[in-house]
Amino acid sequence: MKLEDQLRSLMRKEHYSRKTEEGYVGWYRRYVLWHGKRHPAEMDAPEISAFLTHLAVNKRVAPSTQNQALNAIVFLYRRVLGIEITGIDAQRAKFRKKLPVVLSVEETRELLRGTGPDAVGMVVRLLYGCGLRVSEALRLRVKDLDLSGGKVEVRGGKGGKDRVVTLPKSMNARLREHLERVRQVHLSDREAGASGVYLPYAMAAKNPSAATSWPWFWAFPAKRLSADPRAGGLVRRHHIHEISVSRELDRAVKLARIPKRVTAHTLRHSFATHLVLRGVDIRSVQELLGHSSMKTTEIYVQLARAMRGDVGSPLDDL
Repeated sequence: MKLEDQLRSLMRKEHYSRKTEEGYVGWYRRYVLWHGKRHPAEMDAPEISAFLTHLAVNKRVAPSTQNQALNAIVFLYRRVLGIEITGIDAQRAKFRKKLPVVLSVEETRELLRGTGPDAVGMVVRLLYGCGLRVSEALRLRVKDLDLSGGKVEVRGGKGGKDRVVTLPKSMNARLREHLERVRQVHLSDREAGASGVYLPYAMAAKNPSAATSWPWFWAFPAKRLSADPRAGGLVRRHHIHEISVSRELDRAVKLARIPKRVTAHTLRHSFATHLVLRGVDIRSVQELLGHSSMKTTEIYVQLARAMRGDVGSPLDDL
């Protein structure tokens, strides 16, 4: 079994996310290629340190990127090769504080005006309306949208944390109509005998029949069935792909003529900043975003102050 296949097999056995798996495999490949395709078992702490220093000095990666590379390599040695690595001494990447891109209220209005009425357009609206990460929005199940209670339950967000956010009232009617269309997709899958949707590993072991149930069906399912590479090529329905959201955003940004680099995360930043502009306390914003540290959330206070013009320029007094 190739080393890459061993790495993938172990990560799948321990239920790592697909993104983490692809990230770790990518760093394994880069590490080996940078050292002239030498086998990792032939290398030790000096080679690892040299690679991590290269990332910091030559590639000028962010600290979080360098940390991910380190975690991937240590996982490879410790868990796959059974080798304990000590004495890693690499130059650390410098932390560069970056302000997030935030849209004004008017820019956000114009952008959302240009989004379509379909499922992808509704995902874009949820990104801003609930401050969701794109992965959180796409992984929503039918049961997570509590239309009667007016809330969205985010399960297994970043760091495996759950949280609850308020569902925008303006989306209630649209989502009801959308879920009726989704129900027809679910029924057609059942009639066709298609395999059920992917389940979190704990639920898959505890209640495998939930995979074909309506509550566990994707709130935003893909249009076509596809093979699941992590389930032996089992044909099932997945959720909408992230690239569909990116394309919809790109189209809406061009239509609104917004001169900023807008990504799905920009809408999350804008959600938080606009809440602060409305006077929502920073602690509540932290809980809605699911941040572990208040320091991560405090940047939106700085952005909101600038947008409000709390500290005026002396130029205006002249």
